[in-house]
Amino acid sequence: MVTDRIIAMLEKGGSVFRERWTRAAARGVPRNGKTGAPYRGANVLLLWEAAIEAGYASNVWLTYRQAQRLGAQVRRGERGVLCAHFERGAREHLDDADDVLAEGGVDEEALMARSGARAGVLLCRPFWLFNLAQIDGLPLEVVDLGIAAPAASQGPVERAMRLLGGCNATIRHGFDQAAYLPALDEIRLPWPRQFTSAEAQCATALHELVHWTGHPERLHRSFGRRFGDAAYAFEELVAELGSAFLLGHCGLVDATVEGHAAYIDAWLKVLRADRTAIFTAARLAEEAFAYILAREMPALGGSGSIA
Repeated sequence: MVTDRIIAMLEKGGSVFRERWTRAAARGVPRNGKTGAPYRGANVLLLWEAAIEAGYASNVWLTYRQAQRLGAQVRRGERGVLCAHFERGAREHLDDADDVLAEGGVDEEALMARSGARAGVLLCRPFWLFNLAQIDGLPLEVVDLGIAAPAASQGPVERAMRLLGGCNATIRHGFDQAAYLPALDEIRLPWPRQFTSAEAQCATALHELVHWTGHPERLHRSFGRRFGDAAYAFEELVAELGSAFLLGHCGLVDATVEGHAAYIDAWLKVLRADRTAIFTAARLAEEAFAYILAREMPALGGSGSIA
């Protein structure tokens, strides 16, 4: 069911889902209103899409039971967003199971330690989330979580350049199209003046930077054994999702990744053949996003000078 929903998003076309995911990402990663934990993997895509579709201003969510525990109530007729939680083996007992599921991305080893479950088959459990806008009677401190923080003082291009500069990737200009070459471990781009805007240049470079994180000396992504001839298309899906995280983080919500082929048909073929592929792609995209974000150059102070 989750894979079918992601496929439906992709079938809307690249310009549609890319803009929607990037705009949703600009609001931050969805998180739980009781635990504060961020959601992970494909759940992020599902919650982003739901928030944009319904026009929610908040990226904060609760389960029905969590809302009740806070003295609030989901309004009659509201529909929750189906999400997926993965765990290994059968659980004998787990305290606060609702909270664990609601977090949407608990570390497997920590979950196993708390539950006493034996390692075994990877199980998928569904759970449903409601946006703060669907709930009445919430405490003020929870409502405040859903109020967007003030926009960063740095512009989108500056934030993108701090990510690119912090990673210190080899970037060479003067080529017909953008690409990352794993054998040379370098990113190739057209000349800056060939892009339609500085925002488009940054968006394209960040897309290739996600590819750069997959090098064996970094995150070492390799899909040949699992996807065979479709491995290249799957890597492009990881880069598409990872760049959506990055563009949203920087505020490049209207930027276009230029000179980049559309792989939608290939992605759909992969997802229809492997019903768990989207969960892997989303997880790897998050890893790439976190890797790049951890290396972000600090912003310069508004006053003063560099000696």
